[in-house]
Amino acid sequence: MTTSLRVFLGSYADAEGPGVYACAFDETTGALTLIDEVSGLQNPTFLDIDAKRRILYALTEQPDEQGGRAGAAVAMEIAPDSGRLTPLGRESTVPAPTCHIALDRERRALLTSSYHGGLVGLSPLLPDGRVAPCADMHRHEGTSVLPVQSQARVHSVFMDQANRYAIVCDLGLDRVFVYRLDLDAMQLQPHGEAAVAPGSGPRHFAFHPTLPYGYVINELNATITAFRYDEALGALEAIGTFPTLPDGYDGDNACADIHISPDGRFLYGSNRGHDSIAVYAIDSDSGMLTLVQHAPTLGGHPRNFALSPDGRYLLVANRDGNHVVTFARDAESGKLTPTGHELQVSKPVCVKFAYI
Repeated sequence: MTTSLRVFLGSYADAEGPGVYACAFDETTGALTLIDEVSGLQNPTFLDIDAKRRILYALTEQPDEQGGRAGAAVAMEIAPDSGRLTPLGRESTVPAPTCHIALDRERRALLTSSYHGGLVGLSPLLPDGRVAPCADMHRHEGTSVLPVQSQARVHSVFMDQANRYAIVCDLGLDRVFVYRLDLDAMQLQPHGEAAVAPGSGPRHFAFHPTLPYGYVINELNATITAFRYDEALGALEAIGTFPTLPDGYDGDNACADIHISPDGRFLYGSNRGHDSIAVYAIDSDSGMLTLVQHAPTLGGHPRNFALSPDGRYLLVANRDGNHVVTFARDAESGKLTPTGHELQVSKPVCVKFAYI
């Protein structure tokens, strides 16, 4: 069966309107074409995809027994030819709204993060791809130095290359936690942690594809912290911190997302406020970063973004611009150039590529 490169978008949305979008992607021009949209989901802001089984997972919200907001996840089948989405089922996750969803690398479990609840949860996946009830959950406790850090605020989970350890970013505690993933027991076992500077607010993490480094983008102080990562021990060691903003900028800003190019040579991070993608070259010997470019995102409040599998394009979700903008990426310099292609959608947040 031939496959096509698709792009899937998650957004802020009321359940009455569309919130998840499926798009065709032109690998020659970088243009996006909307092919389907799914309604009935409250704020499906983050997605992940099992491309082999052709299933998309979206977080959403549902009322709890007291009428408050709780987390849930939805599985959707992706049609191989058309790319259209068919819901398979919905299941509760953790007892607070969630902000991030991720599959383990074996596609056996779903990991969810709750910013408002300070929670990380693990939900098994059933043989047909649907989400089972939450099997394990951990609540972080504590505070840090800023008013927004008056409680734990778990923001994301990312699996290492060996699928042995999960990196959990807690914006409220200025900590990056390491959990050992036990898929047989369907448990996350606390393993270790690493600190960033007080008031940093770690948000998202990216592992280098081939070298023993990892990087966290810090939302609150507009920096990226580089770590040396020991995959055998599941240990992080901070080795440097780098600003995401140009010298002299004194406006409001909050960082959001971080990714590394498929060839491992360049790192990208998003600034909301400065409304740019900060581009860095990665030193392969030291893991240190050198600024290459601040590329304007051509829209307000860039949240998440994604690199195409071949690294030729970068798509940015500008939440307040209500559009997804396509940039061409120069493989040698790492620099980004607008292609002129944009897709208008309401309040986009998450961008995911997948060959389906």
